[in-house]
Amino acid sequence: MQIVLTTLPDADTAGKLARQLVEAGLAACVSVLAPCRSVYRWQDGIQQDEEVPLIIKTTRERYAALEDHIRAHHPYELPEIVALDVARALPAYLDWVARSTIPSAAGDSPRDA
Repeated sequence: MQIVLTTLPDADTAGKLARQLVEAGLAACVSVLAPCRSVYRWQDGIQQDEEVPLIIKTTRERYAALEDHIRAHHPYELPEIVALDVARALPAYLDWVARSTIPSAAGDSPRDA
C-alpha cells in the first residue's frame, strides 16, 4: 500500500480530483483535508498560498496510473506528488485497498472489510 500526498488550490478542484481517482479505481479512498497555508520557494521567490491537501490511499501497482492522472488533471505546472510506502497496516484494510484499486472495482466501504 502507498499513501500519496498532493495539494490543490481550492476545495472544488480537490474534491473533483479526489472523486475522479476513486471512480477510476486509482485510489481506494482520498481524504480531502482542511485548507492550509503553504510557504514555498518558486521561480526565485518565496510564495504563500492557501492549498487543500489530499491524502490518497492506493497500491504500488496503481501508482504509475495514479501519477499520470494527477499530472494530466492538476492545475499546477509542477504538482506535489509524494508517495510513501506503508510499512504496516491493518490486514483487512490493506485487502480493501487492494480490492478497491483493481481497474473498474466498486470496492466496499472499509467499515465492511
